[in-house]
Amino acid sequence: MGRLSMATRKELTAAVSERYRASTRAEKARILDEFVVVTGFHRKHAMRLLRRGEGPFAGRRARPRIYDEAERNALILLWEASDRVCGKRLKALLPVLLEAMERHGHFDLAPEIRGKLLAMSAATIDRTLGPIREGLGRPRRRPAAHALRRSIPIRTSADWDDPAPGFVEADLVAHSGPSTRGSFIQTLVLTDIATGWTECAPLLVREQTLLSTVLTELRKQLPFALLGLDTDNDTVFMNETLKAYCDAANIVFTRCRPYRKNDQAFVEQKNGAVVRRMVGYRRFEGLEAATLLAKLYRSARLFVNFFQPSFKLIAKQRDGARVRKTYSPPATPHQRLVADARTSDAVRSRLQEIYAGLDPVVLLRDIRAMQERLAALADTPPAVRPDGAAQPIDLFLASLRTAWKDGALRPTDRPIVKAKRGRRRPDPLVKAAADLRNWFEAEPWRTGSELLSRLQAEYPGDYPDKLLRTLQRRLKVWRSEQADALLFGPLNKEPPIQEIARPH
Repeated sequence: MGRLSMATRKELTAAVSERYRASTRAEKARILDEFVVVTGFHRKHAMRLLRRGEGPFAGRRARPRIYDEAERNALILLWEASDRVCGKRLKALLPVLLEAMERHGHFDLAPEIRGKLLAMSAATIDRTLGPIREGLGRPRRRPAAHALRRSIPIRTSADWDDPAPGFVEADLVAHSGPSTRGSFIQTLVLTDIATGWTECAPLLVREQTLLSTVLTELRKQLPFALLGLDTDNDTVFMNETLKAYCDAANIVFTRCRPYRKNDQAFVEQKNGAVVRRMVGYRRFEGLEAATLLAKLYRSARLFVNFFQPSFKLIAKQRDGARVRKTYSPPATPHQRLVADARTSDAVRSRLQEIYAGLDPVVLLRDIRAMQERLAALADTPPAVRPDGAAQPIDLFLASLRTAWKDGALRPTDRPIVKAKRGRRRPDPLVKAAADLRNWFEAEPWRTGSELLSRLQAEYPGDYPDKLLRTLQRRLKVWRSEQADALLFGPLNKEPPIQEIARPH
């Protein structure tokens, strides 16, 4: 029997109590047994309710109000003076803060109000300040409701047992650049478990209704029906909107374990191999960037799914600490989908028609053109951005023959420049740096030990022997600079080696 609501229990109690009080002892026992079974109350609690004839909370006396408006106003002022700390911290701070504010004439509280404030618990402080906090500051992203999260089953990477095409993993890739502040574009990635077929689409903002709309558009592009959707525990996925969407479309909605990225290994691999490889790590925001990303993914989906072979893990055996993995021969998602026995003939013929009309060089040229426009959008001001017109196909094909000489060709690739570590401690030789440099230029053959001895004679007691290694490193740098000046400086009048006339 399902659990009754509180209103139903109150109505049942009111209906049974009058009959209970008018019955004999034997009848009361029978009525009480039935009442306990139906309501789930404890037997003693049920007896008290039926004797009283009122609802469960009707007999509870109202608690007297302890803190009035005066205490609330004083607490608000103290909370503001504490820079809006939480209740537990404010509770510990109240004695100190009150004393300091009274000492400087900011407060003159009555003794009874002061005593109530000091006796107020941290929970009461938070409860009193709750309505005020709701309208202040940035709203905190609340986690998905526990009941909703529990209603979505967990599926790990070991639970995929050769599913049919149509069971996909989904994830979001953030294009926030080095900072996650503000609004930025995210890419929704879908990866099919059976074939590796990958679809991408940009999301202008993180919003569950927009995600459902974009998911509808991606379902139209998929060559198979979407049967299952496996996501992480992000709140953009864990919500009633997406769950209702999957229920209405008969899509099996599952999730991975929290903080276990290996449960979504298929889509996590595509996040790097497809999205990051195509787009890079720049920050993209706004409608223009979203439009360019959509155009890029329009060509990338055909290039990746029809002309990019990938490996697929078949088996994994563990021998102690060693793991042996067996992979299938590399194949494109198109080839895997056609070879799957569960694929219908209509899907095979449609894919073959699409494949027959595809030119990989044209697709790659369009991808490069969109990458150049994205890089220009992120790196240059609007006034100097190139138009990003597509290069003629013959010139683009000719450039591919010598592209290897220029290194990385993707405009969205940007090497990560490692910052040079500077000095972390004060320079111990800063006071005598000018003298040391003059001594070195006058007698560059002097060793570090000789210079340190002269330094100790000129500045007695200031430079201990342990600075010898530091001084030797300084000499090494100076000698390197001196050698560069001799080879490439303006005083060197000799022509380069390749310009010297060789004797016949």
